[in-house]
Amino acid sequence: MQKKTNMLFNKAVHILEYLIAVITLIVLVGMLGVEIYEMFTTDGYFTSADTYLQSMLTIVVGLEFVRMLINLTPANTLEVLIVAIARQVIVSHNDALTNIACILCIGGLFAIRKFLISKADLKKELSEDAPSEDAPDTHVMHV
Repeated sequence: MQKKTNMLFNKAVHILEYLIAVITLIVLVGMLGVEIYEMFTTDGYFTSADTYLQSMLTIVVGLEFVRMLINLTPANTLEVLIVAIARQVIVSHNDALTNIACILCIGGLFAIRKFLISKADLKKELSEDAPSEDAPDTHVMHV
C-alpha cells in the first residue's frame, strides 16, 4: 500500500513539474513576442543594448529553467545556475569584486560538474539531449 502511495505521489509531482514547465514556456513565448513587437514599435529601442540583452537573457534563463523542470538532473540544475549567474554578470554593471565573485562561482559550478557528477549521469543526460535514431550510441557529445 505504501509503495503504491509513493508511486502516486511521485507521478503527481512529475505531472505538476511538467505543468509548471508548460506554463513557463507559454509565458516565455509571450514575452518574446512582446519583446519583438517593442523592438519595431518603440523609438530608440536599440540606442541601448542593455534593454535587449536583459530581455533576451531573461528568456534564455527561463528556457533553461523549463529544460531543468522537464529533466531534473544535477547537471541540468548546474547549467541553469551557470546561465543565471552569467546573465547577472552581463546585464548588471556592478563593481569589480562582485563580477569576480560571480566568475569564481561559475568556475566552481564547472568544477562541481566535472568532479562531483558521475560520468555515467553526464553520458545519460547527453544521450537524452541527442536526437534519437536507430542507434542512440552513434551521437556521442564530448564535454
